[in-house]
Amino acid sequence: MSIDTWNPWVAILFIGAPGLLAIASIAHSLYLSRVHLEAIKKALKNSRYIYIWGTSLGKRGLIWSLLEISKIAGMIVWPRASLIIGELDPVDFKNFPPYLKRYLLMNLTMMGISFTWMVVVAVLVKLR
Repeated sequence: MSIDTWNPWVAILFIGAPGLLAIASIAHSLYLSRVHLEAIKKALKNSRYIYIWGTSLGKRGLIWSLLEISKIAGMIVWPRASLIIGELDPVDFKNFPPYLKRYLLMNLTMMGISFTWMVVVAVLVKLR
């Protein structure tokens, strides 16, 4: 079944939804960097990453704020590499607040779904 035979509204929704999800993910990252960054820094106060970058986190502009939240989300959701190289303190990780972990997991999930969906749409459009 080719994408040309789809109902136009279904095709518009299928192609446009990952972009909307990506925008929602960016908005959620900005929300985390503006509202919850101090709580995240406090929860990770013994971690090397926060020790080195803590004073400048959230103060270097929009793009840096998005990158910082992505880095911290990766450290918390997939902690193994960060624990091995010493960026994340094991005690900080163990005591990290569950509500912040859910926010970071939700952020990474939205980014992953929107990226995967965009790849699927690109492949389907290319195969057409």
